[in-house]
Formats: sequence, structure tokens, C-alpha cells
Amino acid sequence: MELLLRRHGEPWFRLCRGLMGNDADAQDAAQNGSVAVVKGLDRFDGQSQFSTWSFRVVTNACLDDLRRRSRFTTRHDLIGDDLLGRMDQAQLPIAAGHDHSTSVVDQIVIGDALRSLSEDFRAAVVLRDICDLDYAEIATVLDIPPGTVRSRIARGRAALASTISGNQAPLRQRPTAE
Repeated sequence: MELLLRRHGEPWFRLCRGLMGNDADAQDAAQNGSVAVVKGLDRFDGQSQFSTWSFRVVTNACLDDLRRRSRFTTRHDLIGDDLLGRMDQAQLPIAAGHDHSTSVVDQIVIGDALRSLSEDFRAAVVLRDICDLDYAEIATVLDIPPGTVRSRIARGRAALASTISGNQAPLRQRPTAE
């Protein structure tokens, strides 16, 4: 268990934080996911990579948690710089021109926008843009066809862009001090 957590704990936590929306819920979900991985080790059949299989187990634990709560959190917990960095790398329209000096307001806006997505879109976007899984891995994790993965990511990113651009202007280029 210690070896598993050392190797996979941080990626599992990042996944949980993206899906759950805040660190406290993410820690609970990551713990539940870790336990589910350990309990399910005998079901790992080697058909996919261990990391892909474990992401599926942890994703399911998060989605189960969200369903049990039957609500999305509205707290403004920070989601961290890694989301903006991943979004910039993926050239998402919501982060275009962002100066990487992430402000608290930007983090809150993105966190709120992520929480506004349906579970299906949020899971696809988080697995791609935060966890950096490829489309085939995401299809395996979510147990959906690759075309559906592409569609959910595109629609999720578009919804994020729309939510953020209609929300506030913090992600737009800031004026430079002269």
C-alpha cells in the first residue's frame, strides 16, 4: 500500500481535486479511491496499464462520492496553479493570453466553472487537462468510446470558456504597468 501511494498518490489526488472541487473533499475521495484500489487489486487483470485501471477506480470513487452528496460544493476553495498550467498547455480558449501569475480570483473563477460542469464533462476535462491522460486512456477509465471522450472534452472546454467569459474578466489579458 505504501509503495502504491508513493507512486500513484499524487496523480490520484490531483484527479480527485479536479473532480471534487476542493482539497478537503478531494482528500476524502482520494482516501476512498486508494482503499478501493487496494481492495480491487485481485480484479486487476493486466488488460490495461495499472495506472489506467487505478484512475478508473479512483474516478468511480469520486463520482460515487459526488452522487452520494447529490450536490456540488459552492465553497471557493483554491484549485491550484496546475489547472491553469495544464489549460495553457492544452491551448484552451479560457486561458489564452494568461500571464501565469495566477491570481486568487482566477483560481476561484476556474474552480467555480469546473464545478458547474456536469460530472461527465468534468471527468473528461480533468482526466485530460489535469491528469494528462490520452484519449484512449480516458476512454478506458470512463468506459466510453474514444469519440465520446473527444466530444465531452470539446464540449466541456467550450462550457468552461463560456462560463468564464460570461463570469468575470480575470483570465483576459491584464493591462501591463508601464
